Amino acid sequence: MAERGYTIELRRSRRAKRTSLRITREGQVRLTIPWWGSKRAALAWAEERHEWIVAALERIKRRSEGDPPLTDEQVEALRKVAKELLPRILEMASEKTGLRYGRLTIRKTHSRWGSCTREGNISLSLFLAALPEELIEFVCIHELCHTVHPNHSAEFHALVNLHTAGREKELQKRLKNFVPR
Repeated sequence: MAERGYTIELRRSRRAKRTSLRITREGQVRLTIPWWGSKRAALAWAEERHEWIVAALERIKRRSEGDPPLTDEQVEALRKVAKELLPRILEMASEKTGLRYGRLTIRKTHSRWGSCTREGNISLSLFLAALPEELIEFVCIHELCHTVHPNHSAEFHALVNLHTAGREKELQKRLKNFVPR
């Protein structure tokens, strides 16, 4: 797919249960397939996602033209703020929505703002602490909704939309203007 402006790095994995597509922070397109998967089918699947790949690469290009990555000292200062701020906002979002979670972990993740396990444990990126509180709350609500729907189904999005006063798409769009760094 070099003629499309990007190349795809194909990886086989014994741990992968399904085909996945990921764009690294450096702009590398990675296609991971289960060790038993079909290379041809995986590449066809990636081809169907061409527009998404191009849009993701554009976002990375725009972001890389922005602020430089944080220094180690800045990251540690942000970690201190995150450890005070994020649990408070998550707890407020939990009370507001009535959705409960297990344990909270704060990590230095660059690829996502948050995640939720099937057991209801939530992990948040310490870089969230640099965002406006409204977007932090949105990420917390998003992860809390995963305690009910551990997927991105229509029901999941309806629940997020319910708890964000119909603003899920608007808030998601605003969140895309930021990058965990």
